[in-house]
Amino acid sequence: MNHKFSDSNQIGVVSTFSELLNTSFLGPMNSVCWYRDLAGDFKEIVSKLQLEQNITEVYPETLLALRLSEKGHIAREVILSDLRLLTDFGASPSLNLIKNYHRDEELDFISTDVYSYHVDRSPVATDTFLCTYYGAASDILPNDQVKQKILIPQIREKLKELHEGSEAEFEAFLSEHYFDLHYQPKPGAKATNLGLGHLWKLAVDHPRQKVLPCVHRAPVENDGEYRLLLIC
Repeated sequence: MNHKFSDSNQIGVVSTFSELLNTSFLGPMNSVCWYRDLAGDFKEIVSKLQLEQNITEVYPETLLALRLSEKGHIAREVILSDLRLLTDFGASPSLNLIKNYHRDEELDFISTDVYSYHVDRSPVATDTFLCTYYGAASDILPNDQVKQKILIPQIREKLKELHEGSEAEFEAFLSEHYFDLHYQPKPGAKATNLGLGHLWKLAVDHPRQKVLPCVHRAPVENDGEYRLLLIC
């Protein structure tokens, strides 16, 4: 299969949902892409949805109530099919209309919001699935092109100044406040943009995970444009 992701050993590429589920992460490969060139007018769907807050969950019944053109109808069927596939698999997908996420501006030397490169953590064996149908798409980075922010000396020192407990409690403090989930790109790091319409599976940090979790970030939204994102 010819595609722009073929030269990355971080990414496995498949052509069906079944392959997406059944392809295991291995070595540096901690993301799998069901590569698709979707038909349909997703912009029309976004234009007819109502934003109620900065992130608004869109339910199937809301989609079904929209009056759409033929191309809009095709796009809606794609989204409903993806929601069904993931739900039947046992996941809990959420379709979100996004104006913007909350920005963490409390500390000027480290950010813990989703715009910062980070990994997902779960106490149970799971994966992150996501697909951007419209708007700006997320980025991922190979693990050898990032450094954990808490290991950067200047950041670590400032975090120690914030921490009021003993040295032994410091690592727990880093974890409790999610500082340990965030990463800094190394000089020359080359991100992969996840693009539109592809359904991705990303490795999560959990006790049974055999590979490093996938480092990713939410994009800065395009001016005046909402994102339509499926995630679970």
